[in-house]
Amino acid sequence: MQPKVLIVDDDPAILKMLTRYFRLKLSNITLLTADSGTSALNQLPQNPNLILLDINLPDIDGFTLTNKIRKISTSPIIFLTARVTDQDKVRGLSLGGDDYVTKPFSLAELGARIKAHLRRESLPEKHAQVAIFNNIMINYSAQQVLIDEQVVDFEKKQYQLIAFLSLNPGQVFSREKLYEKLWGYDATGDARVITEHIRRIRNIFSQFKVATPIETVWGVGYKWQG
Repeated sequence: MQPKVLIVDDDPAILKMLTRYFRLKLSNITLLTADSGTSALNQLPQNPNLILLDINLPDIDGFTLTNKIRKISTSPIIFLTARVTDQDKVRGLSLGGDDYVTKPFSLAELGARIKAHLRRESLPEKHAQVAIFNNIMINYSAQQVLIDEQVVDFEKKQYQLIAFLSLNPGQVFSREKLYEKLWGYDATGDARVITEHIRRIRNIFSQFKVATPIETVWGVGYKWQG
């Protein structure tokens, strides 16, 4: 089955350019388009495998839309935007975005990023199905974390952090290495988003009165204390 990519942008020239590029260079991908946040949400039942999302939309800003999308879909989101501040990048990635491409952009580079994300999404899982750490259970096949048999609601990247660290207990990883593992070596975002995700993971664990097994190794990075 062909993968589907949803492009969300209110600029007709951008949509026309990307539609032509997909037809010529990415013809094995089914293209869906939306010119507003509302239209994008209406397209989600078609289960796109990846979403290209402009932050500046006429009805819903891209950050708010990302929150809405993440309640429905775990598909990778690549932001397409003229915003280039570190604050915007960290905010977008911490809300559940996966990559950031600034306008104007290279079509060849964008195409490479799309292929890389779709390739990572299609890779089969090659690890244990379930791991238990005291009263924390991680079901890797279902991509769930349970505490005392209760499913805990983590965002996609938060779960991926937990899964990666728990599969490598005792090994210390820098923020940069974790960012590379989760977003890909060619991502252009900010590794500081890792710190924010870990802070949120710890807050969620604390709500269940459980100490997070993610330990800070000062000046180095983080490790899973299993």
